[in-house]
Amino acid sequence: MDKKYNNSAAETQLPSQWEQDRTYSVENNPGEQYSIDTPPPTVSGSLHIGHIFSYTQTDITARYKRMSGYSVFYPFGFDDNGLPTEKYVEKKTKVRPHELGRSKFIELCLEQTQEAEAEFKSLWQRIGLSVDWKYWYSTISKETRRLSQLSFLKLYKDGYIYQKDEPAIYCPTCRTTVAQAELDDVEKPSFFNDVIFKTKQGDELIIGTTRPELLYSTSALLYHPDDSRYQHLKGKTAIVPIYDREIPILEDDLVEIEKGTGLVMVSTFGDQTDIIWYKKHNLPLRLSIGLDGKWIPETGIIAGLRATAAREKIIEELKAQNLLTNQKAITHSVNVHERCRKEIEYAVLTQWFVNILDHKETFLKLADEISWNPAFMKSRYINWVENVKWDWCISRQRFYGIPFPVWHCKGCNEILLPSEKDLPIDPQETTYPGGSCTSCNSNDIVPDTDVMDTWNTSSITPYICYNLFSKKEDPFSKDALEFIPMGMRPQAHDIIRTWAFYTIIKSWMHSKTIPWKEIVISGHVLSSEKEKISKSKGNNPLDPHNLLQKYSADVIRYWTASGTLGQDVSFSETQLKIGQKLVTKLWNAFRFAEPHLQDFDPKEQPETLGIVNEWLLTQISNTFTKYQLYFAKHEFGLALQSAEQFFWADFCDNYLELIKNQLFNPEQYDPKDVYATQWTLYHVGLRILQLYAPYLPYVTETIYLELYKKHVGIGSIHQTKFEAIQVPHQFEKANSIMQAINEIVSQVRKLKTNLQLSLKTPLAALTIASNDAVREELKHHEQLLKGVTQAESITYATPSDCNTELISKGDLWHATILLD
Repeated sequence: MDKKYNNSAAETQLPSQWEQDRTYSVENNPGEQYSIDTPPPTVSGSLHIGHIFSYTQTDITARYKRMSGYSVFYPFGFDDNGLPTEKYVEKKTKVRPHELGRSKFIELCLEQTQEAEAEFKSLWQRIGLSVDWKYWYSTISKETRRLSQLSFLKLYKDGYIYQKDEPAIYCPTCRTTVAQAELDDVEKPSFFNDVIFKTKQGDELIIGTTRPELLYSTSALLYHPDDSRYQHLKGKTAIVPIYDREIPILEDDLVEIEKGTGLVMVSTFGDQTDIIWYKKHNLPLRLSIGLDGKWIPETGIIAGLRATAAREKIIEELKAQNLLTNQKAITHSVNVHERCRKEIEYAVLTQWFVNILDHKETFLKLADEISWNPAFMKSRYINWVENVKWDWCISRQRFYGIPFPVWHCKGCNEILLPSEKDLPIDPQETTYPGGSCTSCNSNDIVPDTDVMDTWNTSSITPYICYNLFSKKEDPFSKDALEFIPMGMRPQAHDIIRTWAFYTIIKSWMHSKTIPWKEIVISGHVLSSEKEKISKSKGNNPLDPHNLLQKYSADVIRYWTASGTLGQDVSFSETQLKIGQKLVTKLWNAFRFAEPHLQDFDPKEQPETLGIVNEWLLTQISNTFTKYQLYFAKHEFGLALQSAEQFFWADFCDNYLELIKNQLFNPEQYDPKDVYATQWTLYHVGLRILQLYAPYLPYVTETIYLELYKKHVGIGSIHQTKFEAIQVPHQFEKANSIMQAINEIVSQVRKLKTNLQLSLKTPLAALTIASNDAVREELKHHEQLLKGVTQAESITYATPSDCNTELISKGDLWHATILLD
């Protein structure tokens, strides 16, 4: 072995070797199937350290499962279906999508993202992901478009998807409808405005509102039927200020008596409650806002303005007409679109919806069939589902995306669908394959112009993975149950309400099952300002490529393993330096072992191992038991800690020091004892490499190829199985005796260090004060103790006569060790 570990050479040579040998393929790792529904990163530029953090944690689990005997199906996807990719390609090519046409623009996106995807793949390989690159997908590829449209057709025919003219959440900035899951709550300052409405008889009614700019859309006033203040208004009407329009005054038990004045105005639409009242009381639809976010011409003095300016203008007019009695400054929660961070509005459009409200109880029960890691993340899912108030709107008024495979007959409003064999298809670029309407024979047929919500495609990733795995034409058939539920879904906590929820929905609707047996939730990497690091936020000082110039891939992976599952973490260069020390120590420990193992033939286990070797084998067996228990709970950080504790303390600090004399002076020992030590050093070394292999794939593979491959006969440490190598050993007696030996060695070291003596300083005499039972056992191991403490002679004393000390008698040193 070289004096220093060359990580650059390993990271250059091994990825191509692994790919060439298909080290991580399902075919070359037979066993029970374990499949991973890997999150496809968005293709819109470059990756950041947050990606490295979460994807490496997944890879640690994949490697552990593979070495545990599973046949791990670990595909990879690239998410190039959505606004980020659209903007990325627009900016890069200076092309306007509408001028090119959707199909050609999709082809351009696929072409332009190939370069980014190749860079992504190169980085993932450099960081050591054990993905089988034979199996990868794009979320906008022809095959994925086919599967997404196929899913739509099946769910529509099964009655889970419907189309309706419906008030929908609308982002005027992005000019598209959005789903409830795409909203965030933000606290913003505002005013509670007391506005004067009047009855037809001229009586004043005070209405408190934060949105006076919606006066034009006001279609009723409501009060609670138990509110005695307004009983006399039943059946009467009021006049909308500024617009002088007569509206009814109605009772409704959803009105909060204590809020504001107890009288509320219903506008179409200010919030979801307005929509409920609009439907319940059959109120007229009167919209104020255009799809461009500006107030429409009918709104008069505020026409052409956007929300904030319209509010200011209408308040100014109310004051001018003495119709505003009071303003109270408040801070309240408003819904913003998570992508643009702008406030949403409501629009009435013809939309496609997935019916989830009728099945909420089912989706809540399905959560109990999935193992949530960490367990508390399940409550986030439960809370979200319990509070869902809308069916899932999957229509988007965008150009780039997967179109709905639908045409509409203008003659009879029939919805017309293509045959499954015609998919993928773009209705705006293809005439209806059936020619005329199947209901009325009309030829007046128009295409559906919307595209699907990107989550509508991302939610079928288990079926996309099954399609990769099986090459089945219809992955939604009953045959899918041979693959679904998958083994694991790794993802971040902020998309539980979208990706996790929507995938659970689709899996149940298609196959009446859960999509995966386990879901493993990672946290985010935070910048120094404690913000999530992301491309869009521009707070990414730690570019992975630059980081890999400074630290090895193994060191970066070590840092990722230090994160607690489900928790956000700040980037820690200190942890990287600890990882660097570990990699160096690992290399040096095996360099020490190499000359003693080079010509060693690991034959059968020796009949007698000796106390030190028995102790070490017991320790590593106990360590592996803990290691497995932690991995069973996806506590890979704690599993790593258990491996480190053994490696640093038991193996390096104690064992290697204890056996040095035997290895360097074998003539002083029985050849059988020397063989037993070499045999133990060989096997425990291999076991250590296995424990570290999921975390540090490069250095462990390099050491394995140097020292072990010729004996083990397996091409890679990553294809070895725990079951064959982590053989359990238990020598209870050895443990108790070794406690005393380790204590003696530790105290001698401490005495020499305190006097600034070299640990190699010889002792003329070592006196051990202990009870009779320990003394008799230690007498069997005096040669070992002499070798490790450099003592020329060992004597014994009773504890009551001694203190621990190291004294000089002339040029000779005498040590006394008191054992408790």
